[in-house]
Amino acid sequence: MNLPPNPEPVDSQSFDSLRLELRRGCLILAVLAQLREEFYGYTLRTALAAQGLAIEESTLYPLLRRLETQGLLTSQWREEDKRNKRFYRLSPEGAAVLEQLLVEWNGINDSLHKILEEKEEKEEKEDKQDKQQTQDEEAKKER
Repeated sequence: MNLPPNPEPVDSQSFDSLRLELRRGCLILAVLAQLREEFYGYTLRTALAAQGLAIEESTLYPLLRRLETQGLLTSQWREEDKRNKRFYRLSPEGAAVLEQLLVEWNGINDSLHKILEEKEEKEEKEDKQDKQQTQDEEAKKER
């Protein structure tokens, strides 16, 4: 997908609000997918960040509690390195929900790619037509 070289400035407050909304759904999917393996909060944050999805503690821990309350995660307190840590893992119900969400995500992603590719192809076609028209006009002037 080609973006304009210098997009026009947008209202940063509106953009930030939309960006956060987009990230929220993506983070839920990422957390569920990452918790197919067991992690405690800090190592989960680190693993997500290593994959390019940084998440603040103030976002992660409420999300983990909410997903656990919904029955999508299980947790267990254990001592590690002489500290009690809460380890999280996807529950069987969470695994089923994750699979359904992945199907939905892939469908949305495929649709967006088609929409963006169609727009890009249309713009390329218009650019070719404009270029041809310019060449035709220049050829007429030379005659």
